[in-house]
Amino acid sequence: MIAVTSQGGLGLPDRDYYLKTDAKSVELRRQYQAHVEAMFRLLGESPGEASRKAQDIIELETQLAGASLDRVARRDPSKLYHKMSLRELAALSPSFSWAPYFEGRGAPRFDSLNVQVPQFVRKVESLVASQSLDQWKAYLTWRLVRTAAPLLPEPFVQENFSFYGRILTGAKELRPRWKRCVVMADGDLGEALGQKYVERAFSPASRQRMLELVAALEKALERDIRGLDWMTPATKKRALEKLRAVGNKIGYPEKWRDYGKVRIVRGDALGNAMRASDFQAAFNLAKIGKAVNPKEWYMTPPTVNAYYSPLMNNINFPAGILQPPFFDNRIDNAVNLGGIGAVIGHELTHGFDDQGRKFAADGNLRDWWTEEDAKEFDKRAQCFIDQYAAYTAVGDLKLNGKLTLGENVADNGGLRIAFMALMDTLEGKPQPKIDGFTPQQRFFLGWSQIWCQNITEEAARLRALTDPHSPGRYRVNGVVSNMPEFRDAFGCQAGQPMVRERACKVW
Repeated sequence: MIAVTSQGGLGLPDRDYYLKTDAKSVELRRQYQAHVEAMFRLLGESPGEASRKAQDIIELETQLAGASLDRVARRDPSKLYHKMSLRELAALSPSFSWAPYFEGRGAPRFDSLNVQVPQFVRKVESLVASQSLDQWKAYLTWRLVRTAAPLLPEPFVQENFSFYGRILTGAKELRPRWKRCVVMADGDLGEALGQKYVERAFSPASRQRMLELVAALEKALERDIRGLDWMTPATKKRALEKLRAVGNKIGYPEKWRDYGKVRIVRGDALGNAMRASDFQAAFNLAKIGKAVNPKEWYMTPPTVNAYYSPLMNNINFPAGILQPPFFDNRIDNAVNLGGIGAVIGHELTHGFDDQGRKFAADGNLRDWWTEEDAKEFDKRAQCFIDQYAAYTAVGDLKLNGKLTLGENVADNGGLRIAFMALMDTLEGKPQPKIDGFTPQQRFFLGWSQIWCQNITEEAARLRALTDPHSPGRYRVNGVVSNMPEFRDAFGCQAGQPMVRERACKVW
């Protein structure tokens, strides 16, 4: 494990919010500045002083945004790896006292680190020299109060919700306090909460069923890779080696984290959160210089999500996602394979997409594809870029086909692989209908159920600009319209909306 420094420090969700010149972006920046000003007034500043500080903060954050990589560029891992010695880092930014900073943060001694975005460090260097000490004090005060706002007195909570809830996401009301407390407990003491969650909500039988589904998906993906007509034998060989090396983590960690050093004081919510944050920071910093731990989880057990780690080459399915509509141990394989099975396939294919292929089976950054294979993949990937870029997210805003490429390829490949696994389990035998639907139809209904979505226009706009995943309706319709298996299951005909004339396919 090595140390890493990256870009950050923005109060708006993405760099582009500061740089776009369209009317909506300009208005949002005005609202953001008004919000920052309101927070400083709550801190006791005079209206004039609050206004000046808000203006200084927006200007400084805009400078940081201009030096930040955009989200499409950050999809390329080679653009985020610049190993440097501490001397080289100091030369890049001599005005920042790096050695005292690392020592003050409690980091162990190290000689080199990954400076993910060198141009960002250079920009910070210029800002340290050009911005006054008062401007930096205002900015750092804002960073602190913004982070603490949900746990400060009610006026801060409401002002924070007014901007980050109502304006940014279209939320109509603040969630009840108990729900906010559960989210905070999950964020601060996730594995302690997760241990209780698993005891109540995730049985050994469910875990065993999941392992069987994972095995079925891995078998199907292996067969798919062997049969690809665009991949060369040399790359297929390495792909199969990587597939066999994928680790499977289901439900919860083998060893629960010990939070005994976190001091929890009744009635001190903010202090508890800060002490938990310090504990997590120390936990992360202590990894520097130590061996990689592939058994560590980067999501808590109650989380409704899953992920593939290219650095660990493993797939991770927290217990939280292993419930309806994604998974139900009481129902048939068709629905489960259309739900969690497709998600398993989705995560597995991430190891072989335009990002995952740049990491070897041992997790090191090393592209193992031939130039010929990479060109063939990119040719097929372009079809997905074009398909999803034509979809409207909200109003006049289209999806970003390049930003969502990896997830769209994984959605399409994952569902195909899961369908192959379903056919394996049916073994060609006639199957009775359930609730009037064939297994194939139930499979696709399972897929559609997991992406049902109710979303405000504001949240849809936010996600279109920042989320690498497509909106739910396109995760469903965009995928199945590429699949002849869906057409056959529901008797669709060429020329109908759910049958694309130019179907996209990688896996």
